[in-house]
Amino acid sequence: MAAEEQASAVDEAHTRPDGLDDSTVEALGELSKALETIHRVRGHLYSAHQLVGGADLTLDRVVKLLRHAEHDEVADRVEHELLGRNVLPGRWTFQIVEEFDDGYYAAFQEIDRDAREKLAGGRRHIFEAEMKERRRTHGMPGHEATP
Repeated sequence: MAAEEQASAVDEAHTRPDGLDDSTVEALGELSKALETIHRVRGHLYSAHQLVGGADLTLDRVVKLLRHAEHDEVADRVEHELLGRNVLPGRWTFQIVEEFDDGYYAAFQEIDRDAREKLAGGRRHIFEAEMKERRRTHGMPGHEATP
């Protein structure tokens, strides 16, 4: 569908700028979709960070219980080999999360923002807004364009 034939968007903030072609709108939509996936990855990293930290703190109780049951050799191994151990060489999970946030995640967000600024005047979700306008049933409750 040519840009001139494209359905309008749901509101002015999501209307495609004059001259913006379908391929560019689709590419920006795919870039946004990829960034949304990376947001989910970040959430999973934070979940792993919290889960590993919680497991490490649980080891304190494990060591105490093993010592109470007079299993000192096993308690020593848990205490010395697992308690406080790096999950990757030289890194606890907070360091992994920080490196991800400051590196790949920050770069991905910046490239997405820069692409939107250069190609679409900073407008977000043009592809989705046009899809919403095409798919909604005008006049039907629950299908309003905006709140």
